[in-house]
Amino acid sequence: MLFTDRVDAGRKLAEYLAPLPVANQDVIVLGLARGGMPVAAQVADALRAPLDVCLVRKLGVPSQPELGMGAVAEEGVVVLNDHVVRASGISRAALEGIERRERELLERRARRYRGERPPVELGGRTVVVVDDGIATGSTARAACRAVRDRGAARVVLAVPVAPAGWGKEPDPDADEVICLHNPVGFMAVGQFYANFSQTTDEEVVECLDRAVARRSEPPPTAEAGTAGTRPGSGSTRSAESVPTHSDIDLPVETARLPGHLSLPAGAERIVVFAHGSGSSRHSPRNRFVATALNRAGLGTLLFDLLTESEARGRSNVFDIELLARRLIDVTRGLRERPEGKGRTVGYFGASTGAAAALWAAAELGDDVGAVVSRGGRPDLAEAHLPAVTARTLLIVGGNDHVVLELNNRARTFLRCESRLEVVPGAGHLFEEPGTLDAVADLARDWFLGRPAAGANGH
Repeated sequence: MLFTDRVDAGRKLAEYLAPLPVANQDVIVLGLARGGMPVAAQVADALRAPLDVCLVRKLGVPSQPELGMGAVAEEGVVVLNDHVVRASGISRAALEGIERRERELLERRARRYRGERPPVELGGRTVVVVDDGIATGSTARAACRAVRDRGAARVVLAVPVAPAGWGKEPDPDADEVICLHNPVGFMAVGQFYANFSQTTDEEVVECLDRAVARRSEPPPTAEAGTAGTRPGSGSTRSAESVPTHSDIDLPVETARLPGHLSLPAGAERIVVFAHGSGSSRHSPRNRFVATALNRAGLGTLLFDLLTESEARGRSNVFDIELLARRLIDVTRGLRERPEGKGRTVGYFGASTGAAAALWAAAELGDDVGAVVSRGGRPDLAEAHLPAVTARTLLIVGGNDHVVLELNNRARTFLRCESRLEVVPGAGHLFEEPGTLDAVADLARDWFLGRPAAGANGH
């Protein structure tokens, strides 16, 4: 099981979405009725954003009701799959009849959920569409199209779990797709919840009523001792640990690379992320780890090592020297910015990005305080390993046998303080339940200078 229930899934998704650049009225959270609402309520609480229900009704082919030929949403939005409509041979009159019946049901549910409240206005806003999981994605994508038709400026589709590979390709209906876990062996969303009982209409109404009540309250203040409280966590973080987020451009040679800087007030360290081949600053796994580091008071910088055109050339993706040079340039540029002055820099590298991080650390010497490698390929920077002076932690999945062997060998070349941590049951991507949490905990402790507390350290 990945989640205890939908509230637990919502809290974990909310933690991941915390760095989303939001400004209260600029972001709206919509929960797909009914199961997506308890998840969305936690996200809305964390972002302190308005919450509304997203109502979508599938238009099923009469002879195969489970086969969707489209969907209807509020405010007259209709989304049709023209291919399925033509293949079904359904007449225009029959289609209009099905649409009319589904819209009447949709309108009854809208009145049941909202009462006299109108739908939240989406025009010009960033809209986060949340569900409890994705099986085929047809309803969620229809919801995203409907949200776009209602005037949303940016659409983010966010779910706790979906099949392996889902969300890896660009989505025509959402500007960004976020999924915490893409497990193999996916058969149904409910298999990843300990409690997946049906969400009732009453629970949907309760979520909306609580959100309306919260929006009428004054925002929490540090003086009141509530700043930075994670929804439902029962604990309070100090205001200093709540990061500010900014999108920045990083000049390197003749290019400019986009980055996202998260900086808790009072942070003494900034961890710069170097992603692996085929990834980017939007990597869900790196963002998950970055959020955990932010909660511990560490700054983070996620950026693209290559421009879009460069990333299309596979030779660039595996050019470790090029990636290391980019990382060195970005580190020096960061130190020249007001946010980077006087702060210790560390590196978090994944896959080939770990090789670039170690190469860069070898050249920068004492300018880099610590390096953490997740499922990394330090062997690709083998000639530079003896020159690394930064404290280095190598994290490898217990089921990632080839990479584990490569890390064991690479560690023999390191002359600095180093440690190898093996996460039991983890594969190369740390997609198994709890394994990425273990990575985040190990990285946090390493960057904070605490002794690594892993069960399988060497």
